[in-house]
Amino acid sequence: MTETHFKKGALKAAEAADLSASVSAILTELEAGGEAAARRLSRDLDGYDGDIVLSQEAIAAACARVPQALKDDIAYAHENISRFAQAQRDSITETEIELRPGLTAGQRLIPVQAAGCYIPGGRYSHIASAMMTVTTARVAGVPHIAAVSPPRAGAVAGIPDAILYTLHRCGADRILALGGVQGIAAMAFGLFDLPRADILVGPGNQYVAEAKRLLFGRVGIDMVAGPTDSLVVADSTADPLTVAWDLIGQAEHGANSPVWLITDSAVLATEVARLAPLCAAELPQPNRAAAESAWAGLGEIILCENRDQMAAQADLIAPEHLHVQAADLDWWKSRLTAYGSLFLGAESTVAFGDKAAGTNHVLPTSGAARYTGGLSVHKFLKTVTWQRVTAEALPRLAAVTANISRFEGMEGHARTADLRLEKYTFQSS
Repeated sequence: MTETHFKKGALKAAEAADLSASVSAILTELEAGGEAAARRLSRDLDGYDGDIVLSQEAIAAACARVPQALKDDIAYAHENISRFAQAQRDSITETEIELRPGLTAGQRLIPVQAAGCYIPGGRYSHIASAMMTVTTARVAGVPHIAAVSPPRAGAVAGIPDAILYTLHRCGADRILALGGVQGIAAMAFGLFDLPRADILVGPGNQYVAEAKRLLFGRVGIDMVAGPTDSLVVADSTADPLTVAWDLIGQAEHGANSPVWLITDSAVLATEVARLAPLCAAELPQPNRAAAESAWAGLGEIILCENRDQMAAQADLIAPEHLHVQAADLDWWKSRLTAYGSLFLGAESTVAFGDKAAGTNHVLPTSGAARYTGGLSVHKFLKTVTWQRVTAEALPRLAAVTANISRFEGMEGHARTADLRLEKYTFQSS
């Protein structure tokens, strides 16, 4: 038996429109026009004419308006995210090794000097994205962290108070009420007295993603992210209602967010297919419309013969979020190889990782988990190497280098090796 599409999406996953020309034109305008162009675009696109660079007084006032209960919850999540990021940082170290007598090599871990964090601010207020990006950069040791977020109607300081509080608590050095391409450009080009960003991170809409893609090379980026996606692997031990809600809970991101169920149980597949639309119907608007569209157009249920086939299908899809609700979780943990973040057991849920558990929620989408992981302290660290040579290692090292160089036809390289063989071994003898 091969896998069967018990439910297939009515649409192909939405592909981002070709925005390159328009985004490129906006970036060119911003680089040439600087802050004036950024202010003009903010007025035209976001209808915002307030302060772009938020003062410490405005931030303090916003922090004072945040309810203490929410501050406590943010503190809980921030501590988990910070501790996990620190554990990641501690897992890599600077290294030095004497490869041969007189030949020593090593690696250093150097943080980038300036990071730019984009915090989405469209339909939802992304408190969690503020924590995931700024906290991770701070733990990595980045000296300057800028954060931008689109201005929101009704926000006293331009950005919602809770996002401002979170950015301040997590350690952002400068906060700008600026969204879209203009927000990305401000960090990349060093507008509003920001240092030019060495790396741009954080999720955003298709304009933000395209701006990051076009700027890559001039600056580093975390990844080019598409619509969020989520996959549940479940066997007959799983609860259908839990599975259905886990799928719909992620489908509410938007009509272009794919969700999949892979199972070896036809009974489970049938019940989840029945329950998922009912779960979506319970959501308030606009979440309901987004979830219903995503489930109808992009939701899939794939029926497999056994767990090996289930795992192979999951690896083939390489989802951003992969949730296993099946027996023998240790087997699944060791077998699965392609995902942005893995959630093991029905007690866990993708929302935990999205908001507060500690692992980062800026993750590869659209199958990119086949070749990369998500945002981590490693993205903000340059692993650079060094070497030192003494006379003891020179004779053999220089001779090998010169021989390989001449074989390759690179005489100049060979002569730099010859020079050291003649000069420095002679002086030390």
